[in-house]
Amino acid sequence: MAAQPAAAQPPPQQAPSYKVGTITIKFVGTASVNDQVVRANMQLREGGDFDEVTLDRDIRSLYRTGLFEFIEVKHEMVDERTSNLVVEVTPKFRVLAVRFDGNQKMKSTRLEKEAKTRPNQALDERQVKEDSEKLREYYQKAGYNQVSVTYTIERDRVGGFGTVVFKIREGAKVKIAEIKFAGNAHVKARKLRSEMETKRWWMFSWLTGSGRFKDDQFEDDLDKLRDYYREQGFLDVEIPQDKVLFNYPTPQRLQLVVNINEGRQYHVGDITFSGNKLFTSALLGRVVRQKKGFVFMPSRLDKDVERLEDFYGKDGYLDTRVRLNRKPNVATGAIDVEYTINESEKFIVESIVVEGNAKTKSLVILRELVLGPGDVFSTVLMKISKLRLENTRFFEDVNVTPQETNIPGRRNMRIAVHEGRTGNLTFGAGFSSLERATLFAEVSQSNFDLFNRRSFFQGDGQKFRLRMQLGSLSSEVVLSFEEPWLFQRQLGLGFSVFRTSSEYNSSVYSQIETGFEVYLRKHLFELWNGRLSYTYEIFDINNVSPSASQIIQSLAGRNALSTIGLQAERDTRDKIINTTSGNRVELNLNFAGGPLGGAKINNYYSLEFRGSQFFPVFEAQTQVLSLIARGGVIQNFGESTDVAYYKKWYLGGPTTLRGFEFRDVSPRDQFDEPVGGKTYGFFSAEYSLDIVSPIRFAVFYDAGFVNAGAYDFNPGTYNDNFGVGVRLFVAGAPLSLDFGIPLTGSKLNKKGNQFNFSFGTRF
Repeated sequence: MAAQPAAAQPPPQQAPSYKVGTITIKFVGTASVNDQVVRANMQLREGGDFDEVTLDRDIRSLYRTGLFEFIEVKHEMVDERTSNLVVEVTPKFRVLAVRFDGNQKMKSTRLEKEAKTRPNQALDERQVKEDSEKLREYYQKAGYNQVSVTYTIERDRVGGFGTVVFKIREGAKVKIAEIKFAGNAHVKARKLRSEMETKRWWMFSWLTGSGRFKDDQFEDDLDKLRDYYREQGFLDVEIPQDKVLFNYPTPQRLQLVVNINEGRQYHVGDITFSGNKLFTSALLGRVVRQKKGFVFMPSRLDKDVERLEDFYGKDGYLDTRVRLNRKPNVATGAIDVEYTINESEKFIVESIVVEGNAKTKSLVILRELVLGPGDVFSTVLMKISKLRLENTRFFEDVNVTPQETNIPGRRNMRIAVHEGRTGNLTFGAGFSSLERATLFAEVSQSNFDLFNRRSFFQGDGQKFRLRMQLGSLSSEVVLSFEEPWLFQRQLGLGFSVFRTSSEYNSSVYSQIETGFEVYLRKHLFELWNGRLSYTYEIFDINNVSPSASQIIQSLAGRNALSTIGLQAERDTRDKIINTTSGNRVELNLNFAGGPLGGAKINNYYSLEFRGSQFFPVFEAQTQVLSLIARGGVIQNFGESTDVAYYKKWYLGGPTTLRGFEFRDVSPRDQFDEPVGGKTYGFFSAEYSLDIVSPIRFAVFYDAGFVNAGAYDFNPGTYNDNFGVGVRLFVAGAPLSLDFGIPLTGSKLNKKGNQFNFSFGTRF
């Protein structure tokens, strides 16, 4: 181990000006370096002035090279004003070789990558010790939890070299077979296991890396268990690490037994408030969620402190601070709680200060705020403003804070943003079970500015998208634009122009859709948003097979469709991709033809409900249950004798019934070609969990029906399937791989197991 820097011996006499005579380098032990290395790391020079500070700096510089174990500087006086310096250095040994003894399961070449000690380096025993710990951790991750790694250093005093030998006792490779608990009278073992990162071995452990014992991880797990118990009111819980039992039913299987001394469970006693003058204690008592008799949960009490500060903050008392005092009550055995409140004055918003927006216009930021100059400075509204800015997705980071001013009772609201990338240019190739091979290119900008070419058309919060796709069975061109704040009001105006062609809808005809859509979008109330749209499309049915039925041949050629649509939508999902909680509800009403014009066959109205709900089941592996329910009706009116088959309902394919081919679940014509129905119902349940995030494994069940008549919700002709799937990301886009197995179907659509893979989400 390296010695501490030795203090330079002071010269026998101190003189105002002191000269250095000669500097001699003396090696104690084997000289594994030459004296030029020592001189190169010193600033003192022969014939120069002597300086204690410079000498101390030189000694530290020599130690920092890592080449020396001990350094000492001696003075030899020549005369009253000159002294020679003798620098005695003890070099460190150098590493001759690194060996591994006892490693039968791991190759030495692989272990060398885990150790930093290398041949011909200075021998640092501290580094050797760290390397032995790294080797032990490496073995543990591989499942050898009984591994022992020690080291020895074989020193050659004559040559100045040392050989480092790591001695390894590997033990058996062990899988965690079971994790048990003893003494957990009030908490189920299943819940305790869910709090731990240490897991038993299971079928996907080879991917997740779980099922192996790791010391550091297990120590953290014991801390998590203690924290969990304290959150359940067991403040005196004891989970001693030295009382954990390691049982080995077989040499390759490990059973962990965690002994727990729960102690007593504490409850909340009397709740009091002090220092409150603005609000009564009775009112504040209704603000806090924890009540007398509740289990004493520290985190919820801390949230009550935050809730009280927000309660004051919503009325502008920004600097009000609440301190929580816990008082054990010997008489009742509960813990009394006192909230000590230090009230502040009321503040008004003086001005809004925006920082960090290099490309985004300040107006785009200001219009998202729910606070403005002259308003009472509410911390609740300040947090809502922050969330609204984050939801724009224009910024990587948003920080909203009060800023002091020189005016009493006034605070600025400071908004500091760090802008993110809002534009994307993507292109490439893809392949799906539906469209086969495709080439695509897309440019999009979510913070678009139509009239600002100097900023590369960025900064006004508009939405722009241009996508072109060419595939073996389809092609698509879409241009869309949206102004989300028309006339600086929360009213969105947008349009899209499109042309799509597809050959996968049917084997007896091809379909081309060309048209445009204009829409208005507005927030209605609470979490509901509304959308009013007008769409004009031309459907071109061509390449009709001569053997097709009259139903299909009658619509060959071009047919115009003019539609008004109404949509109400509510979305509480925590995230769009890999959703874990929340729901989405969508109600659609479409009216086509009649006074709007278009072909007579396209006189119809439709009603559709689409809903999804997500339930987080277990935190471990982010396990989620997803439920989908859909239903719709379409009906012709006026001179139209039926609804065109290209607007009717179909099921089957990667987004609906995954055990059936695309659009294969449907009423059929006399030649058994699917022609769609006027009523449909659909249900899907999917259970998914992380394998290795963001890769997820899923099992699912789908069921649905399509009936020929309108408002015919009889599920007698239902079809269903089950299956398994994998969810992953490719080039930043979600990809679903599903294998569906049909259960109930007809002889025409039950064609065997289906493998589907597609980009995007079903919800």
